[in-house]
Amino acid sequence: MQTLPTTLYSTAQIHELEDRAIYQCGISGFELMIRAGTEVFRYLRERWQNTKSIAVFCGAGNNAGDGYIVAELALSFGFGVQVYTLVNPDALMGDAAKAYKKYLAARGTVLPFRSELSIRADVVVDALFGVGLNRPVAGDYLTAIRMINRSPAHVIAVDMPSGLNANTGKVMGEAVKAGGTVSFIALKQGLFTGDAADYCGDIKYASLGVPEDIFEEVPSKVYRVVPRTFPRRDRCIHKGKNGHVLVIGGEQGYAGAAMLTGEAALRVGAGLVSIATRKEHTGLMSIHRPELMCHGVENSDELTGLLEKANVLVIGPGLGQTDWAKDLLLAVIDSRKLAVIDADALNMLAKIPAAHSNLLLTTYRSILTPHVGEAARLLNLSTAQVQQDRFAVAKMIQKKYGGIAILKGAGTLIASNEDVSVSTTGNPGMASGGMGDALAGVIAGLLAQGFPLKDAAQQGVYIHGQAADIAAEQGGERGLLASDLMPHLRRLVNQ
Repeated sequence: MQTLPTTLYSTAQIHELEDRAIYQCGISGFELMIRAGTEVFRYLRERWQNTKSIAVFCGAGNNAGDGYIVAELALSFGFGVQVYTLVNPDALMGDAAKAYKKYLAARGTVLPFRSELSIRADVVVDALFGVGLNRPVAGDYLTAIRMINRSPAHVIAVDMPSGLNANTGKVMGEAVKAGGTVSFIALKQGLFTGDAADYCGDIKYASLGVPEDIFEEVPSKVYRVVPRTFPRRDRCIHKGKNGHVLVIGGEQGYAGAAMLTGEAALRVGAGLVSIATRKEHTGLMSIHRPELMCHGVENSDELTGLLEKANVLVIGPGLGQTDWAKDLLLAVIDSRKLAVIDADALNMLAKIPAAHSNLLLTTYRSILTPHVGEAARLLNLSTAQVQQDRFAVAKMIQKKYGGIAILKGAGTLIASNEDVSVSTTGNPGMASGGMGDALAGVIAGLLAQGFPLKDAAQQGVYIHGQAADIAAEQGGERGLLASDLMPHLRRLVNQ
């Protein structure tokens, strides 16, 4: 399996890289197009080895040119080839026109797209849009995308599935659902978050021979999280050196959330975990997980001693939004300690006076972990607006509240003051209660052991999703529980 690059790029940066390759390195645009088409055809043959026929859907730009190169190569290998065009190909310009003429010279044929056509091919090549789409799909393009998605053929996307925004990973109305995507020159940031997981299939990277030094001239502040190796512990270490996490939450009826957070913190290596909760829950928690030190607190005054003993705080799991919860949240903010702010604490944070929320900004010692709905409330947006550009929203939350902002979902984003990273672990089985509580505990457990703020957030998100992936492999995604992650979390931090 190919190891993908770490750095991700916007469409503007991709165009700059391409221009530099052409004007500084002397690689012509047409040569890049030939290389792109060759990479797609190579991947197609490797992935679907019994392929005997292909259907290529071409649009109006350079992505169409890539498609014509694929079609010409397929002809030369004796494949049955049918090209459907959504524009008059005689109107193509530049390199795309050259590719079209090259295909015609190989005795290729082109048919105008019609809504009533029937696709008869082993593989469909999507060369409609590429990375340039910035508006909702409409007209014949929409019809073609729907036709491709209804086809039983395998689908390969050229550079980007048509209809998927390369910057945001958002579907622009409708998009091609590909079994594989070949991404050229550099990986697009929209390949790994938002809707992308349901549309890209396997991602193949092709640099097209662009020299490494060109990438150094176009720096990016977006990248994939890379797992790190956890250091081996000294033989003489004791629990006090592994940190003390205080979990604050568990309103009446929600004791389980705080317990999941506490156990996750222990499973990744925190030395001590205390829980501040309603007095009625302490006995139950101690019976279920005796390693958790449970304390009943009725107000912030009773919390003071516990705050002093802990070096990392988690507030929010099962907290509720009562006066009790607000009192405890304000005490946490005023303490200025390292804090993971999750769940109901985020919903209250969106409502409290700016004087308190600004304390987070001035200390930069917090990690916020909102899902889409919580992110919308933090910024007074709709959930649709959040999903429209997850990168922008993650950066907005970080700028408003400081520290680290984690925007959960498929392709979870971690935004710091310097950059944004995306985690590629996790699966749909994680759409169940308690997963976010476990994540908060994982991050807090790493913080307690001395991980820097950004590292704890990135590695916490990554191994949380990785543990869920392992659990899903063993028993399936449907029915996956947050507690199923616990043994895998322990193994992952000991690898």
